Amino acid sequence: MKKLLPAAAALAAAVLLLLRPQEAAGAVREGLALCGKTVIPSLFPFFAAISLLLQLGAADMPGRLCGPVMGPLFRMRGVCALPLLAGLLGGYPSGAKTAAELYAQGCISRQEAELLLGFCDNCGPAFLLGYVGAGVLGDQAAGIRLYLIHALSALLTGAVLCRLVRERGPALPGKALPVRAVSFPQALTASVSGALASTLNICAFVLFFRVLAAVIPAELPPLLLGGLEMVGGVAALPPGRGGFLTAAATVGWGGLSVHCQAMSFTAPAGLSFRWHWLGKAMQAALSALLAAASLQTLLNK
Repeated sequence: MKKLLPAAAALAAAVLLLLRPQEAAGAVREGLALCGKTVIPSLFPFFAAISLLLQLGAADMPGRLCGPVMGPLFRMRGVCALPLLAGLLGGYPSGAKTAAELYAQGCISRQEAELLLGFCDNCGPAFLLGYVGAGVLGDQAAGIRLYLIHALSALLTGAVLCRLVRERGPALPGKALPVRAVSFPQALTASVSGALASTLNICAFVLFFRVLAAVIPAELPPLLLGGLEMVGGVAALPPGRGGFLTAAATVGWGGLSVHCQAMSFTAPAGLSFRWHWLGKAMQAALSALLAAASLQTLLNK
């Protein structure tokens, strides 16, 4: 049965592609435009910069600065701050990719990496302020509020998740990242080529899920569409309070496309996704509650 259901789903998708080729082609064009205008410009340079820091062993500075916060808030070492910062600044799936790389280098434990996946994979400010706020909702201030809500819900989710594993005890003692014995040209070459491969991998998932959403015969409501593919779901939202609330929940969840992007980096490292699913569901619920509270606050002014 486990193999039958995925096979049936793949067969149904293939039939839909044959029945609706024009919709599929249009979705590919839209997806390529999205990748060219948003995905590649925002993720490629960020991936290259983070990878270069890891290659040169210079990424322990954020850990030293954030260590006093990571311990009390998440019961984690300071080095675990890098994936969280990468997700909040670079957007999906920078946090998951950074956590997987730190685990592969032996800088964080498996338990730390898997817990981080529950709250470090987040949406960046450029998407929320520019695309969602100014573009979809027609209000840049709404985009700012959405980003603050998104960041706060991620931190609250992490604080809860990291206390569900009671046997972890207090924060582990600090450990500096190892300095790589590689030259700068070698590190730069590996970082740029790896960043390009990672960005193209993400673009492939963006195209796939946009096509899948386009060939489905029924017109999905924005919330369900966003659960499948976040950008398409957000783009279908109306301006106003309803759109604001739905956008908060949709971006907090991320969508299956975002989850697959993160999984493409964590699965090769053998990391479990159990905390990721729980964390994103929790973050979506918290985001919706915080968004509703912010709207009520604005109405009371």
